[in-house]
Amino acid sequence: MTLLLMTPGPTRVPDRVRAAGATPMIHHRTDEFSVILASAIARLRPLFGTAGDILPVHATGRGALEAAVTNLLSPGDEVVAVCNGLFGEMWAGIAERFEIGVHRVCCGWGAPADPAEIGDALASHRRSRAVILAHSDTSTGALNNIAAIAPVAHAAGALIMVDAVSSLGGTPFRADEWQVDVAVTASQKCLMSSPGLSFVSLSERAWRAQETAGMPHAYFDFSAIRRMLDRARPETPGTTPVHLVLQVNEALKLIGEEGQENVFARHEDLARMTRDGIRELGMSLQFPGLAQYSPTLTAVRVAEGASPQRIREELITRGILTARGLGDHEATCFRIGHMGDIRPADVRRTLAALAEIVAGHQDDR
Repeated sequence: MTLLLMTPGPTRVPDRVRAAGATPMIHHRTDEFSVILASAIARLRPLFGTAGDILPVHATGRGALEAAVTNLLSPGDEVVAVCNGLFGEMWAGIAERFEIGVHRVCCGWGAPADPAEIGDALASHRRSRAVILAHSDTSTGALNNIAAIAPVAHAAGALIMVDAVSSLGGTPFRADEWQVDVAVTASQKCLMSSPGLSFVSLSERAWRAQETAGMPHAYFDFSAIRRMLDRARPETPGTTPVHLVLQVNEALKLIGEEGQENVFARHEDLARMTRDGIRELGMSLQFPGLAQYSPTLTAVRVAEGASPQRIREELITRGILTARGLGDHEATCFRIGHMGDIRPADVRRTLAALAEIVAGHQDDR
């Protein structure tokens, strides 16, 4: 049985994208592939909202987050980390593994990423070189206000480094307008492709930081990737994951055909349908106090006495896969992803299945 993937990734891969990844091998050092690589990067620019550099990184999003740390920071540096969800905390943990001093703020899951609290932390820790945070955190369904936070970081002389893995392609991202220094995304979420390829945008401020950064790195070398892309025939260091690039390029064509603003509006509609629907079924949002909700995921708190695990298992019998709650919220929560190729009919199918399950549980009482 092929499951409907109502998850925060990997997401459903459209037929055209799957077909692009099933073509005969193209050698990564040919003119043919160079054109496709350049095309994919050019098609990503409107989604990142940048005219600057976008680098392919041959890893999942977590690898690209690590690469951002090792390319832009030095051992002993300090950062302020917004930890209002699992993935903000994950990036903080990555930084600590590389001997970065991490000052955590906004640490309650479901708490807003408060620019004032971030500013206070930067004032208290004046050696902080960066603010790191997730744009959309799929552990909570929060969407952090990057436009309000970036000026606070810059006023303190710090970079703003953003995990946009689960947001880019599903909601507006304006790296240049917001003056984002680093943004990371990956292939398997709103980009509707198979896992294994990431992309990083970098500002000129970020490149200046890279010039003086003292962290050792080899495979994840941003300057080497940039040099290879700047050739008359763009390439990447080492062997490129050719079929992942082919998939992403095709997925970006689909986004262009639908229209970027239409894609964003569809995600907002899907989120609204999901949240309205779960309330009608007697469930609620796991984090009702968020300042802004992500259009790509909803964290659902089940009714008192209900088991999210049992609900998820019954959804699977109906051909639908959702995601478990994370951390301390696993016992009360499950998560519905509505990103990438997901359509209103998919949300309606999921809500209808949930309605059957809820009705069945009431009959059991």
